[in-house]
Amino acid sequence: MNKTRKITKIAVLSAIAFILQTFGDLIKVGGFLEVEFSDFPAIIGACAMGPLSGLAVEGIKCLLHFLTMNSTGGIGDLANFLVNGSFVLTCGIIYKYNRTKKGALISLLSATAVMTLFAVLANLFITIPVYMPALDFSGRLNIVLTLITPFNFAKGLVLSLITYFSYKKLSSLLK
Repeated sequence: MNKTRKITKIAVLSAIAFILQTFGDLIKVGGFLEVEFSDFPAIIGACAMGPLSGLAVEGIKCLLHFLTMNSTGGIGDLANFLVNGSFVLTCGIIYKYNRTKKGALISLLSATAVMTLFAVLANLFITIPVYMPALDFSGRLNIVLTLITPFNFAKGLVLSLITYFSYKKLSSLLK
C-alpha cells in the first residue's frame, strides 16, 4: 500500500472515530465512564493496516476531541488514548503475526486483558488523582476495582465481539 493511500485511510478512519466519539455516547456508567464505539475504527485500522496505523487513528481521534470538545483539561483524552490505545496496539501486534480466526480471537481477548490492566494503572495514577485529589490510594483502588475494571473488561469484550464478527466484511473496504 502506498504512503498516500495509507495516510488517507488513517484520516478517514480517524474522522469516523471522532464522529462516533462526539455523537455516540450510548450509556454513562458511574457518571464518567462512557460506552461508545469510537475505538472500533482504530481496531479495524490496526488489524487491516498494522498496529501503528490503528494507534495513529486512536491518537488523532483523541487529539481532535481535545482540540474541539475538551471538558477534562486533556486528562480524559490522555486516559482515553492510553487505555484504548493499549487495546488497539495489542490487538494489532498479535493479529499481524497470526491472521487467522483463532489469531483474531487471541488478539482481541489479549487486547481486552491489556486494556483492563492499563485502565487500572491509568486511573490509579493519572485520572483519579487529578479529578479527586483528596481521595487516598485505598479509595482510588476501591473505585478502580469495583467500577472501572469491570466496565473496561466488559467494554473490551463488546468491542471484541463486534470486531470479530464484522472485521472480514469491513476490511475489504480498506483494501
